[in-house]
Amino acid sequence: MEGRGTYTLIMHLKKGQKLKVGAIGDIYFDEGYYAYTGSALGRSGYARVRRHLNVASGKNATRRWHIDYLLPYVEVIDIITSPRPECSVAESIDGVLSRISGFGCSDCKCLSHLHFSNDMDVMMRVVRESHRI
Repeated sequence: MEGRGTYTLIMHLKKGQKLKVGAIGDIYFDEGYYAYTGSALGRSGYARVRRHLNVASGKNATRRWHIDYLLPYVEVIDIITSPRPECSVAESIDGVLSRISGFGCSDCKCLSHLHFSNDMDVMMRVVRESHRI
């Protein structure tokens, strides 16, 4: 995965649980599928995605972004990428799937960059469609 753009991590949480998420505080995450949309537009491109995967696997214990608090508890199933703007993708997903309000969007005006579905097939379809130009 090279270059720059927007990514959405598709994740599965096998067991619902309450987690403390940085300054947001406690959030209860239902068992199911989550889509987190982020930006990889800096000089390092998709290095942020590699970092997220290292947090998920336990190789990196640093908690910098909201998603870092959820990653150790999920299985990353897929990563969808595109050159579309991050907020455009997140807002498109938000129009269809449930949102975790205020998650991952402290630097923009979006309602959320983390979305939820009980159905993996629906999640994958919505995310793929949201990344299409």
